[in-house]
Amino acid sequence: MEFSQYNVNSLMYITPRPEIVFTEGSGMWLTDNNGKRYLDYLQGWAVNCLGHSPAVISDALIAQSKKLLNPSPAFYNAPMVELATLLTQNSCFDRVFFTNSGAEANEGAIKLARKWGQLNKNGAFEIITFDHGFHGRTLATMSASGKPGWDKLFAPQVSGFPKADLNDIASVEKLISDKTVAVMLEPIQGEGGVIPANREFMHELRALTKKHGILLIVDEVQSGMGRTGELFAYQLSGITPDIMTLAKGIGGGVPLGALLSTEAVACFVPGDQGGTYNGAPLMTAVGIAVLKELTKPGFLNSVKEKAQYLSDELNKLSEEFGLQGERGEGLLRALKLGSNIGAEIVEVARNMEPVGLLLNSPRPDLLRFMPALNVTKEELDLMLSMLRTVLKQVKNK
Repeated sequence: MEFSQYNVNSLMYITPRPEIVFTEGSGMWLTDNNGKRYLDYLQGWAVNCLGHSPAVISDALIAQSKKLLNPSPAFYNAPMVELATLLTQNSCFDRVFFTNSGAEANEGAIKLARKWGQLNKNGAFEIITFDHGFHGRTLATMSASGKPGWDKLFAPQVSGFPKADLNDIASVEKLISDKTVAVMLEPIQGEGGVIPANREFMHELRALTKKHGILLIVDEVQSGMGRTGELFAYQLSGITPDIMTLAKGIGGGVPLGALLSTEAVACFVPGDQGGTYNGAPLMTAVGIAVLKELTKPGFLNSVKEKAQYLSDELNKLSEEFGLQGERGEGLLRALKLGSNIGAEIVEVARNMEPVGLLLNSPRPDLLRFMPALNVTKEELDLMLSMLRTVLKQVKNK
C-alpha cells in the first residue's frame, strides 16, 4: 500500500515522521508498508525488551483475552495479584500500584511522596530532581524533568522541583530544606544522553537522604526490567530506595507501568489514587510473562555478556572514526560522536538499501542503542557493520 493512501492528516502533528508506515515486527526486525525490512535498535524506546511480537506476549494476550479483560479496579484480579507478588519478591519493595505509563507511575510517585510528607514531615513537598532528567509529559512530571526549555513550554510549571546536578552530591545537599520530602532521579539519564549515576554518588545519595529523613525515588522507567543486566538499576549500587517507578520494559510493548514502595512509605488511603485501567488483567498478564522470561536462569547474565561485547565494539568504532567513546549500563548505551551529526546518521541509516537500520539520536552529538535484551550476537554484528558503512559515508563528506 502506497504511503499516499494513508490519511496521516487525521493524526495530530506532534513530531516529524518519515513517510513510511510500519506493518509488522518480529524480534529485532520491523517491516514497512513497502515490504522493506529494518534492523531496529530503538525497540520503541527500550519498550520491547523481548523484541517485536514475541510469542510469550502474544500467547499471554490471547489466553487472557479469552478469560477476563477488565473487571474494574474496584476488585482484585488474579494477574494483578500475581505480578505484584513477583515484583515484590524480586525487589526491595513491599507494595505495588499498577499504571498505564511511565509518566503516570512518576506522577503517582510524586503524589505518594507528598502524602508521606504531609504525614511525616510537617507538610514538606519539595522533590529535588536533576538537570537533564526526564520523568514524563504530564504537567507535574514535565516540571520534575530537567529538559532544557520545558520550564516555559506549558508555563506556569508545577512548583516544588529544585534541580541538582547528577553525580554532584554537594549540589543536592545545598537544596535540602525543611520543605524537602524526597530526591528523585533516573539511575541512568536516558533522554539526557545515557548518563549513568555512578556507584559512589548513589551511595552518597542514599546516605544523605537517610541523614535528613527524606525519601529516595528511582525512576527506572527506562533502566529497569533487566536493561542494565540487573533486574533493576538500583541493584547495581547495592542500595535500597524507598520508591521505584517502572514502565516500558515491564509490558514488553503493551501499556503497563508500576509504582513500587516500601511498606513504611505506602501511605495512600482510599480516594488518593486510582485509574480505570490500572492493574487490568490483560496488561498484567503480559507483565507476568515478561518478568518470568527475564528471571529465567542465565537470562540477565546473557544481557551482561552482550552489553560488554557491544561496549567493546562501539569503542573500536569510536577509535576507528575519531569519535569520543561510549558510555552506558547494560544494553542501554550511547556512542559519543564528537560533532552534531546524529540526525544525519539516523536518516542515512534508515534509508539504507535493501535493509534499513533504525537508530536514535537523543542529542545531536550522540547515538543511543536500546536493543531487545535477547538480541543475538549476529544482530549486534550486523548493526555494527551497517553503522560502520554509515559513518564512512557521513564522516567522509
